[in-house]
Amino acid sequence: MNDKELREIRRRFRPDQSNIMGIRGCLVNENREIVTTFYQPMVKCTADESEKLLAIMKKSLSGGLGSNLIDISFSTKQVMESEEHALLMNMRKSALKDEDAVNLFYNKVIESVSMDGNYVILLAYDNYDVFSYTADGQKDDSTDVFSYIICSICPVKQMKTALSFRDYDNSFHSIDADLMLCPPQLGFMFPSFDDRCANIYGALYYTKDISNINEMFIEKIFNTPLPMSASEQKESFESCLVETLEGECDFETVRSVHEQISEIVREHKESKDDEPLTMTKKRLEEVLEYCGVDEEKVGTFDKKYDDEFGSDTEINPKNIVDVKKFELATPDVTIKVNPERKELVSTQIINGVKYILIRAADGVEVNGVNINIK
Repeated sequence: MNDKELREIRRRFRPDQSNIMGIRGCLVNENREIVTTFYQPMVKCTADESEKLLAIMKKSLSGGLGSNLIDISFSTKQVMESEEHALLMNMRKSALKDEDAVNLFYNKVIESVSMDGNYVILLAYDNYDVFSYTADGQKDDSTDVFSYIICSICPVKQMKTALSFRDYDNSFHSIDADLMLCPPQLGFMFPSFDDRCANIYGALYYTKDISNINEMFIEKIFNTPLPMSASEQKESFESCLVETLEGECDFETVRSVHEQISEIVREHKESKDDEPLTMTKKRLEEVLEYCGVDEEKVGTFDKKYDDEFGSDTEINPKNIVDVKKFELATPDVTIKVNPERKELVSTQIINGVKYILIRAADGVEVNGVNINIK
């Protein structure tokens, strides 16, 4: 999926756009036991309740492609033979009305998810008439129907008792403790919406925490090779860089690499290209060459990249460089710098002692107090 297709599906999650007839699910306690199952028809919800429920489901399509949202790919053999893919297809084909399939899915989730406290498994089914568009941007005839299921796995927190003021009698009243539904920690959409049509060879997986992609869940529900998380990609790239540059891994080189990758991300954003931005090994080697890394060390990077990622793997540059942050840290001091003003910082050795130097003008504060530098 690309960004444009993702936005198109996200727009479905409004009461006036969705064909979701209801939300079904189950409440799971901390002992991994199903407390209750439920089905909530949308027609019995108030407008506010419908909006909130759909907003929760929509959260499973939030974040960026390649970071919070990860493409899951099924092999041809899996599509033809695997139990995991057959279960997802049965749930979709039955519009979540196959009780045996749904209950089997609940059990698979419970076996693979570990959460503190209670949580709910939410499922919804939607039919989307995919319209084509004329040259002037007007809707044309429907070209296809995209049928899909979406899953959200959400923590449920216990609210505390509190006092509430009621204006009808001008007095305070106690509110009993209740359960509050929180945004999903993980979820997915099946099948993928590729080239504006269903791709049963793919699913779009969501994780709120990019450092924890819930390997057991992916293995149990999809049984596909585990993708590398965004945080793992960052750590692996940093390892490649340090081992490649060795003693030449200095401030100027690292700053230059950050600037070049940030510029690539900026140019892609300004181009309004809907295809997700990725960088090949070759493109990263070109960045290193531009930053003054010699040919021999670029060759070392080539081997390190193959070991960490695989030679043909393409990486989302936002996963390896935080374009919104530039930070220097020692065991005792952390310095955060505006990424657009990296030139204010330099490093230097003075009388044999290593220093980080920050060029300062007016507006220097210490604990919120303006100071003079003498």
